[in-house]
Amino acid sequence: MRAIHIVGGGLAGAEAAWQAARCGVPAVLHEMRPHRGTPAHKTEKLAELVCSNSFRSDDSAMNAVGLLHHEMRRLCSLVITAADVNQVPAGGALAVDREGFSAAVTAAIERHPLIEVKREEVIEPPAEWDNAIIATGPLTSPMLAEAIRARTGEQALAFFDAIAPIVHKDSIDFSIAWLQSRYDKSGPGGSGADYVNCPLSREEYERFVAAVNAAEKVEFKEWEGTPYFDGCLPIEVMAARGLETLRHGPLKPVGLVNPHRCERLYAVAQLRQDNKLGTLFNMVGFQTKLRHGEQTRVFRMIPGLQNAEFARLGGLHRNTYLDAPKLLDGALRLKADLRLRFAGQITGCEGYVESAAIGLLAGRFAAAERLAERPSVPPPTTALGALLAHVTGGHLETIDAGPRSYQPMNINFGLFPPLDEEPRKPTGGKLRGPARAQARKEAITRRAKADLEAWLAEESRTNAAA
Repeated sequence: MRAIHIVGGGLAGAEAAWQAARCGVPAVLHEMRPHRGTPAHKTEKLAELVCSNSFRSDDSAMNAVGLLHHEMRRLCSLVITAADVNQVPAGGALAVDREGFSAAVTAAIERHPLIEVKREEVIEPPAEWDNAIIATGPLTSPMLAEAIRARTGEQALAFFDAIAPIVHKDSIDFSIAWLQSRYDKSGPGGSGADYVNCPLSREEYERFVAAVNAAEKVEFKEWEGTPYFDGCLPIEVMAARGLETLRHGPLKPVGLVNPHRCERLYAVAQLRQDNKLGTLFNMVGFQTKLRHGEQTRVFRMIPGLQNAEFARLGGLHRNTYLDAPKLLDGALRLKADLRLRFAGQITGCEGYVESAAIGLLAGRFAAAERLAERPSVPPPTTALGALLAHVTGGHLETIDAGPRSYQPMNINFGLFPPLDEEPRKPTGGKLRGPARAQARKEAITRRAKADLEAWLAEESRTNAAA
């Protein structure tokens, strides 16, 4: 059987190769590192995490990304399996030891008998590739990006993605800082005291915001006009939007109590465990394009971090993605060249889990095509189906709102089809406010889980009959 070729060894590419191999179809995974590096990657391991080490909430009853975790576990996702094995405490989130995680994914891929890893740069998919997946992510090499552009006739869109600094835990002053998760919430492997919290008084907060605004930033004139993704804004961009923006964003003080002082918290900077040893913590929400010298000066203004030693400072790189609803069909194939599928962040999904999820679907679709089967598409009421519909424009026929501006997006309940009936009180009355929102989320997740199981059962019956 001819192999499927997958370009890019990140989360999406590794997951696509794994899923194809699980279907009994050989895969060749092409990864250009270490022969050609990127502005963000530091190692040659597959599925290297270059930004946060968090896969976000693992709550599958109330959170859309937690529901996506659940669905990917049910489909034997390599990425989620490796994350579960290498988790570190992070409150209600699924966070990982980044080195252990990428090592686990690399080992699993390299030892699978149906997967071959080739360390080489692909500058254009060869004509003989009749079934390929492009999963090169936001840092697609310029020559391959040009080859893609030539096939689509479209100029790739772009946005900035910023990396948060990482601090050595033993350099944090715990006479000022303390360990606590918001509302003492515990998650996988967590205790309810999983974040380092650094309090700022009103005066300290205002001085910090002023320093961020005045600090020297890295400028990329050739990238001017490129929009930021709202889910990963650099801290200086948020600070420039107004004095209160950070206090209602990554520095919000809710759900926390300072054990050192009995006073109301004005603002709090949080750090999340970054490795299994618990020696490194990353600054949550502190993605930045400040110059390195400015970062150390400004971030040490935060109480508790006055003597902080940084294992890594923040940085900035450019992300590119396709206008996927216009360019891709419902099975993630390029309409202009059906030999090629796309997966991961290059499709315009955002986030580690979402990228891996689209890789999972691309691998399954490509394997079905190789086996001369009809691709099995998850119901749009599931997290996988809702995400696929967002990427491929699956809901566009139900929307009459003129031209659509396609932007990167995390999985969220707004991508799911509406409920047939709104949840109501046990007495039959209408729910309102937070109670209504909570009930809707619970109803959407119950429906998603039921529809996923029905879909998997139908797949099993179809495979048995074949």
